[in-house]
Amino acid sequence: MVLSSVLGFPRIGANREIKKAVEAYWGGKATAEDLAKAAADVRKASLTNLKQRNVDLIPSGDFSLYDHVLDHSAAFNVIPKRYTGLDLSPLDVYFAMGRGRQAAGVDVPACEMKKWFDSNYHYVVPELSEQTDFKLLYNKALQEYNEAKGLGITTRPVVLGPISYLVLGKPAKEAPVNFQPVSLLPKLLPVYKQLLSELKAAGVDSVQVDEPVLVLDDAAKLDKLYASAFSELASVSPRIVLTTYFARLDSNINFIAKLPIAGLHVDLVRAPGQLDDVLAAIKPTSIVLSLGVVSGRNIWKCDFATALEQGQKAVAALGENRVIVATSSSLLHTPVTLASEKKLTPEQKDWFSFALEKASEVATIAALLSGSQDSTIAAAYEANVASIAKRREFEHTSDDAVRRRVASITSDMYHRKNPFAIRKEAQAKHLNLPRFPTTTIGSFPQTKEIRSARAKLGKNEITEAEYEDFIKKEIQAVVRFQEKIGLDIFVHGEPERNDMVQYFGEQLNGFVFTQNAWVQSYGSRYVRPPIIVSDVSRSAPMTVRWSSYAQSLTKKPMKGMLTGPVTLLNWSFPRDDVSRKLQSQQLALALRDEVVDLEKAGISVIQVDEPAIREGLPLRRADWNEYLEWAVDTFKLATAGVTDATQTHSHFCYSDFGDIFPSIQRLDADVISIEFSKSDMKLLHTFQQFGYSNQIGPGVYDIHSPRVPSEEEIKERLKTTLAIIPADLMFVNPDCGLKTRGWKETEASLINMVAAARWARQNA
Repeated sequence: MVLSSVLGFPRIGANREIKKAVEAYWGGKATAEDLAKAAADVRKASLTNLKQRNVDLIPSGDFSLYDHVLDHSAAFNVIPKRYTGLDLSPLDVYFAMGRGRQAAGVDVPACEMKKWFDSNYHYVVPELSEQTDFKLLYNKALQEYNEAKGLGITTRPVVLGPISYLVLGKPAKEAPVNFQPVSLLPKLLPVYKQLLSELKAAGVDSVQVDEPVLVLDDAAKLDKLYASAFSELASVSPRIVLTTYFARLDSNINFIAKLPIAGLHVDLVRAPGQLDDVLAAIKPTSIVLSLGVVSGRNIWKCDFATALEQGQKAVAALGENRVIVATSSSLLHTPVTLASEKKLTPEQKDWFSFALEKASEVATIAALLSGSQDSTIAAAYEANVASIAKRREFEHTSDDAVRRRVASITSDMYHRKNPFAIRKEAQAKHLNLPRFPTTTIGSFPQTKEIRSARAKLGKNEITEAEYEDFIKKEIQAVVRFQEKIGLDIFVHGEPERNDMVQYFGEQLNGFVFTQNAWVQSYGSRYVRPPIIVSDVSRSAPMTVRWSSYAQSLTKKPMKGMLTGPVTLLNWSFPRDDVSRKLQSQQLALALRDEVVDLEKAGISVIQVDEPAIREGLPLRRADWNEYLEWAVDTFKLATAGVTDATQTHSHFCYSDFGDIFPSIQRLDADVISIEFSKSDMKLLHTFQQFGYSNQIGPGVYDIHSPRVPSEEEIKERLKTTLAIIPADLMFVNPDCGLKTRGWKETEASLINMVAAARWARQNA
């Protein structure tokens, strides 16, 4: 019989219970026991729902209060020294690593965050050195397996594999030059052997060991490490199902097929073309193949016909007992359930499938492949066929005007009128900025009052006029604050914006929106991605009104704030019937019109953020050039329509840019701002290696933590930066927007930042 499997489930709760519980604990309004109960309730609901949907292999151990990689670090004693000896509970040490801590005499920054492969999820990077003392402080996988067992539900525990854990880490500051974290594998393996042997002793039949780095090119160099490591692990472990996702294995399947594993999972949504090679490699073995046919990354309903074709091919080659139908990856990246959506039209709702609906899909596809005669299974198949047919019919319609405009794009539309050196002179005369000009990335704190006003407007408890009056007062307050502390380029604070993607999607044709389709980005930061369903266009200006109003309040330059085409695409749920390139071109043309309109309205500094441009990079290098060509071109298409005197900015965060630095240069933004406060300055060394002629604002403090950096701390960062970046190219700014921060810490941090910039003007 073909079994069904879900690789992981959203941890947030159907109504964001975990966000509420975690933030209540951080705010001193809930105890650790309250938090533990909320977590247990969410795990119970998830397990019960998956069981009710007839999923055979239900995951456990995938839940997290903050991040699953951080969970492994905390359990393995990979705790940097700065978090020890502080008289904190293990739970508070855990959260301090994730978000920093500044209270009761404790002042420690957070660990670095990075994007989880090519997703918008951020993981907390392990810090590793030869001094790392690996030990199993507790067995989270075992605890949650036993918890599920107590509910009468047998699960398959999930752990991040040892090699991926090390490869995803970074050298700690005390590590020697050229230290490779994967060299610690012999020291880490005993911890994994203990973890897995305890699972086996508890009666666990099989364990899901995630090794996502196997889809990367560099994994080919790790073949011997995989062979030796899994030989050791298999001797003490429950049956190992090795799990890969997000891309194809390519030639790595040749050594994977020789590993002593019971099962292998591959992603057939992202890489359907790998099925034949995988089948050929594992057919002579006893390895069970888990087919990732239901998307763990998007929200479109699965096409059963395609999934069945793939499944039937696998069954024909291996037999029913060696095939599992699964989600392509963990469902962490999808909302919990469509049942919470009350405002989508019946037609729209029929297009989509969220996490719980995807669980039903894998169970149904597995039943169909097993030859089920159940009438409900047959009815589900017929309903899927009809639903997919209706969606395909809708997809065939297009906006001819949008398509014609894309077809008429010319090469000169990608380029500013003059090179940067000439533009810089024009901007210097027009803007008259001091050396080390200060600014912020865009948003200011979204207070309870702002969220309440937005909610009241949505419920018709206040009028549109009352809401707009409220927004004007918020903008006034932000402008006066920036004048008071002495910033040089202002922003309006974005009080009218719910999200940097959703806000624009709501004003563009081609998007639909949800009420409760929340997805975790990092920690307690959840986002509600819009969904692109058809051709995208702009009907009217989106930001000009509020930016113009803010500019009318001050003589300082007001920065217009936009989200770039690639980020709008990557942080939405995109269409799967047309190319990402076409969708990005359509978004770029809409933004180009907005940029030009901002300039006409007197906005002389315009920031078009592209934090997701690195995130969208394909995981296989062979696919990079095609992506980078259209990704960079669409950014340039959006920004190149302005005059030399208008200064264009862009912002990037939490990604490694070294591999694509020539493409960052090709963006030709006048100023780029980057996150580097938590990345040990390594991004700056990339700039040193390649050289960079345009202006740059290295983020001088971490906004994802509530701690306030001292003036001296920021000065030291500026000193370090000045050893690499020429003073006449430097801007001073935080490393991201301030939306998630409180006003008290925001004011204190920015005052220190401005003071440090003034010091630099006098001393650098």
